[in-house]
Formats: sequence, structure tokens, C-alpha cells
Amino acid sequence: MNEKVTINRLSTGVCGLDNLLGGGLPEFSFNLIAGTPGSGKTTLAHQMMFSLASPERRAIFFTVLGEPPLKMLRYQQQFPFFDLAKVNTCIKFVNLAADLLEGDFDGVLARIEDEVQKFSPSLLFVDSFRSVVDSAKTKEIGLSGLPRFVQQLGMQMTSWQATTFLIGEYLEPDEESSPIFTVADGILWLSQMVHRDAMIRKIQVVKMRGQAQSAGVHTFRINNDGVEIFPRAVIANNGDSISISGDQRLSMGIAHLDDMLGGGLPVGYSLLVVGPSGSGKSILATQFLAEGVRVGEPGVIAAFEKSPNQLLSYQLNEMVKSGNVGLINTRSLDLSIDQILHDMVSMITRLQAKRVVIDSLSGFELALASVFREDFREALYRMVAVLTGMGVTVLMTAELEDQYTFLRFSSYGNAFLADAILMQRYVELGGELKRVLSVVKVRASNHSKQIRFFEVGPNQIIIGEPLSNYQGILTGNLTTC
Repeated sequence: MNEKVTINRLSTGVCGLDNLLGGGLPEFSFNLIAGTPGSGKTTLAHQMMFSLASPERRAIFFTVLGEPPLKMLRYQQQFPFFDLAKVNTCIKFVNLAADLLEGDFDGVLARIEDEVQKFSPSLLFVDSFRSVVDSAKTKEIGLSGLPRFVQQLGMQMTSWQATTFLIGEYLEPDEESSPIFTVADGILWLSQMVHRDAMIRKIQVVKMRGQAQSAGVHTFRINNDGVEIFPRAVIANNGDSISISGDQRLSMGIAHLDDMLGGGLPVGYSLLVVGPSGSGKSILATQFLAEGVRVGEPGVIAAFEKSPNQLLSYQLNEMVKSGNVGLINTRSLDLSIDQILHDMVSMITRLQAKRVVIDSLSGFELALASVFREDFREALYRMVAVLTGMGVTVLMTAELEDQYTFLRFSSYGNAFLADAILMQRYVELGGELKRVLSVVKVRASNHSKQIRFFEVGPNQIIIGEPLSNYQGILTGNLTTC
């Protein structure tokens, strides 16, 4: 072989799947779509088939289930990817249930071969291959011929000039010793799991010959549009992330606060704003976004604690309506970190956003499915790293319980993730509660060490005098809340 063979990659039409496969599905490859019952194998296969099929690239779908194809198609028609005009023109369905019941594997192979010769498909699907195995186990004569049937079917499917798929129900990839796993060029493994009160679907590219697929397990959902995959967020280490120097600074839009931060918040930093309930965290976040809109820097907010109808303030609602600030819909519970991050990255890219607000981390943790809450710190670390790696500046809010006995900066032990920390507190002065704030840290930058009073006005925060100027402190008439 003197010349390198070029393998065309087919776009699957499934959101996120091409990314997992390393750029698409290799043409003429022999693939296995496997996994647990109800995990979405048939829906995934149909979505790929209807996306790829055309008069020039015809598809044939063999069913070996007891139910007729008409029943299966009745449900698949509910998805928008289903195109009735393609059925019986460029897509053909063939039911092999009757052939399989006779236990004649040679007859099943001959039927498949005959249909392929007559229709000349470029795409070929067999659903469900596991049914063939289970049928063989119920017939002594069939069981003895099963290895030869599997070998012959695999050889036939790899020899045809078609991209082929076997669809089957299996428990775990490591537990299967079927020869088909060795012959397959690609293996997609689907699963679903229930953890406490959450149900999560996952997909893994076990192998894909000839190209570098995305490693690991990724979450996906079956929604009204079909299968949507959310590739697992991976922190870039190849130099693609934007270098952060700290020289460029963003204004917070609040008088005196930029000075307290040492000249503003460095671009690409993550700022954690912590404080008790009602201390003004959301108002500060709103001013941060409003200042960005004023200077031509679009923003994105993921408001985990409020619905769009209850959105933080009239000012923020107006920014969202004008299109200067994008709103991530996070009202659905049992989300995955990859789904949330996928939505955020997509909106940041579309709006060319420079500022991102996550309000709040408590709501963010609640929105995650219970299986992901156990790894909340790791999930938050990946989210912050990916966002700041894009060059956006992130402001996160976190509520702290009112404590009178000790001081802390985070409810989750994740203060180390933030490049800067701004703390809001209450103090009791003369029988009244007053708000104060201080800059705890700004990484690699000088900042004010003062504790200053502040007031929360209509849509704004007004920073006042340093706490040290208050004469009452000399009489001991001050209590930290």
C-alpha cells in the first residue's frame, strides 16, 4: 500500500455525538450500539439514520423483535427528525421476526443478504442483535450454530460497502465476551441509572478505530427533539485556553469598589461574593452585568434560585429583554454539570459575552442531579476552569449562614477556586444592623484591607466610609454578625 487511505467521516445529526466520535462516524465502519434496556439505543439509531439517509445514501433497518416495525415507528414519528417521505423510498424497514422463530440462522443470513443485494443500502441497521442470541439459547440446535452465525454476520457486514450497525441489549462492556465486540470498529455504550431520586442517562465511546474519540462517560437526554449529548467538560491543557495576565481590569460599576480591588477585577478572574441572606449579593452581581452592558461587554447569567418571571430585578429583566445579557434556564432539576456548562458555553459563544454570573452556588448545587451533588466541588472546579479558560470573567455568589462565633469564606470548602473573594457581613451598631464589605483576596494583586460600610439602594450598591472611622468601635459597641 503506497498511498494513505482517506476515511470519510459522516455527520451523525445527533447533537454532541460527532464531538465524542472525534469528528464524525467513519464511513463503511461496522458499529455496535449497545447498552441496558430503555437507555435510548433505538432512538439514537433512528436519529442517525434519518439524518444520514438520502436518495444517494439509502438505508435499510432490520428488526428482529417480536413487535412489527409499524408499532416501533408509531413512537419514533413523534420526534422531529422522523421524515415520513423517506420511508419506503430511501429508508426500508424489514422485519426478520418470522425467520428467527424458525431457528434457521442460515435462512436469516440469506434473507439479510437478499434484501441488501436488492436495495443496495449505504447504511444498514440490525435491531436487536441480542434477540438473536436469546432466541438461540431457547433452541438446542440454534445454540450450536450461533458462533458461526455471529462470525458470518460480522464478516458480511464488514465486507459490504456500507456503514453498518448492530443494536443490542447488554449489561456491562467488560462482562461481554461476544466475538462481535472484537470485530466491531466502533462501540457506543448507553446506560441509565437511578440514584436516589434522579435518573441519569450516560453514553461512552468504548472504541472507535482510526480516530481519537472523546474519552470518559458523558451525559445525554432524550427530549422532544430526540437525543442530545453533553460532552464531558475537559480542561484544556494544549495551549488553547486564553492566557490571563491580570493587567487588564474590568470595572464593577460601583464607586470605590474598583479601588478596593486594586483597580478593578482582572479579566478572566473568578470572583466569589459571599454573605448572609439579604446582604446585597444579587444586586452587586446585577451592577457587574450592567456595567458590562454600558461599556459594550455582553453578559450571561445562570440564575439558579429564580425563574425568569421572578428574575432578580427590573434592571436585569430589561438587560435580558434587550439581548445584552443571556439567561440560562436552570429551573429544571436533575441537571448534569456538562449540560449546564454546554448551555453556558453555547450562549457565551453566541453573544460573545465577556462577563458571567452564577447566582448562586447553593441553587447550582440543588439543580444538579443527586449523583452529581456528591462531586459538587469537582464539578464546580471544572466549570470555573473552562469558563475562565475562555477568557470570560466569572462572578459567583454564595450564601453563608449567619454566624456570630467565627468567620469563614465559603460554605463548600471551595474558596481556593476563586481568584478573588469579596465578603459581605452585618454588624450591630447602636441597636441597628449595618452592612459592611471587605476584599478578602485578589490573586497576584494588591487590594484594600479596609472594611467599609455599604448601603443597598434601588438597583445599586453605595459604598461608604471605612468601619475604622466609626467612633462607636472605641466603646466596644460593635458586634460582628
